[in-house]
Amino acid sequence: MEIVVTGRHTQIKQKFRDVVESKMNRVTAIAPDAQRAQVVLTHEGNPRQADTARRVEITVVAGRTVVRAEASSADELSALDMALDKLTLRLRRARDRRKDHRRGYVPMHQLEGMVESPETDSDDGVDGEPVTSPEAAVASDLGPGESVEVQVGDTPIVIRRKLHIAEPMSIDEALYEMELIGHDFFLFVNKATGRPSVVYHRHGWSYGVFEIDTPENMAQIKESGK
Repeated sequence: MEIVVTGRHTQIKQKFRDVVESKMNRVTAIAPDAQRAQVVLTHEGNPRQADTARRVEITVVAGRTVVRAEASSADELSALDMALDKLTLRLRRARDRRKDHRRGYVPMHQLEGMVESPETDSDDGVDGEPVTSPEAAVASDLGPGESVEVQVGDTPIVIRRKLHIAEPMSIDEALYEMELIGHDFFLFVNKATGRPSVVYHRHGWSYGVFEIDTPENMAQIKESGK
């Protein structure tokens, strides 16, 4: 399994790389088909957030499944352990679901664009051209997996835009994908309606679904149904 370790606002020490290498066997033990693992260590410089100053994000590609987990702590090794605990739990869920032939579920998303890499995760713009304004970040053309990030003036606000390629899926499949990557929401194309949609956590075991359409398209649907 290829392991890529990168840092944001921090330098990666060799000791941390060595610990990551030694502990990632927990991943291969559960997902022997894992092809790539990306570990991103981020340092938060705000002294008020000292207890969560180090955040570790781990993304694993196993076959056509992408599983993600993150955790924060005062030091990077503790954050790594907590992120690995979350990741291995989600990997077990993915493995168990693949074994459940009664559900017959196969992840529908395309692999391209689902994993961030050092080549695409930068603020240098697209095709090496710098991006200097929020308008440029939104207006620039992106290819699958490409991203662009720009800071708004002298403020701490950062706008990041990325293009993902994904095949349409059902609501049940979208909920499953959301749980695997550990987000509170998941953007997808509903294969039943063809509309861009979002599933999200509400509270407890309650979920919500947003669908987006245009007035023009709705008018056409209404007209065709007459």
